[in-house]
Amino acid sequence: MSGIIGRFGRMVVLSATLLAATCGFVRTAPAQPTPAKSQATAPITQGQRVYSVGHSFHVFMPNILRDIAQAADIKDHAQVGLSSIGGSRVIQHWDLADDKFKSKEALKAGKVDVLTLAPIFLPDDGIENFVALALEHNPKIRITVQEFWLTFEALTPHALKRQETVDHNALTVEELRQRHAPYFQSIDDHVKLLNEKHHTNAVYVVPVGQAVIALREKILAGQAPGLKTQGELFTDPIGHATPPLQALVAYCHFAVTYRRSPVGLPTPAVLGARSKNPADPALVKLLQELAWQAALEHPLSGVKQ
Repeated sequence: MSGIIGRFGRMVVLSATLLAATCGFVRTAPAQPTPAKSQATAPITQGQRVYSVGHSFHVFMPNILRDIAQAADIKDHAQVGLSSIGGSRVIQHWDLADDKFKSKEALKAGKVDVLTLAPIFLPDDGIENFVALALEHNPKIRITVQEFWLTFEALTPHALKRQETVDHNALTVEELRQRHAPYFQSIDDHVKLLNEKHHTNAVYVVPVGQAVIALREKILAGQAPGLKTQGELFTDPIGHATPPLQALVAYCHFAVTYRRSPVGLPTPAVLGARSKNPADPALVKLLQELAWQAALEHPLSGVKQ
């Protein structure tokens, strides 16, 4: 994530109207059947082959997701690849010379069931490029777009410049919601546009940001066992995740990937399952519940009760 500071200092934050800029996408998708009125929402029991593309707010997730899937007794879950670039937009992964992380190779071979993408900023032509390539070689593939929490607590031009100190405990829940709302809307609008443009229902949102706000609300209310302050979720001013937040991210991906509730699953390794000081079981359950609730409530997650 460290690369985010210099490379994007001139970018302007996107509002809900930023999607007009998406007309410059690079690839054109092949013709696909007209999507059904509703997306399939049945729980998925077959292990999924997952390829992940992203930066340091995302790349810790695959290993934790694999741990959670094993705990859920899901057979044959496989992480088939990972493209990791610090502070990156998706287009940087697309433009890598010689397909360095074999992302395109895996998609062209039809060896991916779920492609997870992690855009920090929009517009980002790389998202549609990957969507078009994925659908071309596997019409049944699902592509998920991870929604985030805001860097430096404010996704604005000044927030792209390094800040030595950020008070993660200063914002109220209402302030968090207000600051995140335009960003959340931009992600939703982008996913809807991609599905409409490519005549598919293959692109989904993983509502991590919504779950993070819900967790912070619980912390402020004194209802998050083992967490006293919001700042305990972050390792630095930019907002890199500590283990509880990493687990929450992975639970959100589990909910969307398998359309199953993680509630009741054993403590994962990231929360100290095999250590002398594992996380409070009540906190583990809370993280699972918040992730599942976020997935249920988001209209683009593909998850229903």
